[in-house]
Amino acid sequence: MALRLLLVTIAIMALASSFANASDPSPLQDFCVAINDPKDALFVNGKFCKNPDDVKADDFLFRGLNKPGNTKNPLGSKVTPVNVDNLAGLNTLGISLARIDFAPYGLNPPHTHPRATEVLAVLEGTLYVGFVLSNPPPGMKNKLFTKTLYPGDVFVFPEGLIHFQFNVGKTKAIAFAGLSSQNPGVITIANAVFGSDPPINPDVLTKAFQVDDKVIKYLQSQFWYDNN
Repeated sequence: MALRLLLVTIAIMALASSFANASDPSPLQDFCVAINDPKDALFVNGKFCKNPDDVKADDFLFRGLNKPGNTKNPLGSKVTPVNVDNLAGLNTLGISLARIDFAPYGLNPPHTHPRATEVLAVLEGTLYVGFVLSNPPPGMKNKLFTKTLYPGDVFVFPEGLIHFQFNVGKTKAIAFAGLSSQNPGVITIANAVFGSDPPINPDVLTKAFQVDDKVIKYLQSQFWYDNN
């Protein structure tokens, strides 16, 4: 299991690095290990760099992707991200990684990564995955692409498009994802639309979804779980 985990992780990082330039800009030095933004500093598109003389090997190390995420939640899934916020050495390198654990029939709900393409590899279990295209022609619906994935299968979700993963098996599932940004971001559709703070005006959502305002108010009253 440990060897398989290592091989999958290396493969995902290699695949993601091949399209890393599609999002984040190329670095202008060997590395730029991130530090917390200095107080009162100007905003930068990324993280400030640690003094190279103070950089250590630990700045490029993350431990723990061999540990399952806790899937005991309403979605039955857990995403364990490895990005610039918990691996400082990723700063400016245009790449990140995530482990996704699924309980039987667990769901990673429809979401987008506004700054990254995602390549997903299945390690265990059976996943039904898909994404929806943008900008359909007049009179047409947004086209859906789906596949059922098995161990060893790889699927790509283009940058910014709504996508999902659903465990259709009776056993747990594990997948690893490489993303073409050090900080890909995630917008979970239901959470953003019905769980925003402050709430979106119900009149807007009633018209958008063509449902009674009681339905919108009910959805806005629910707790929208974040599995990230």
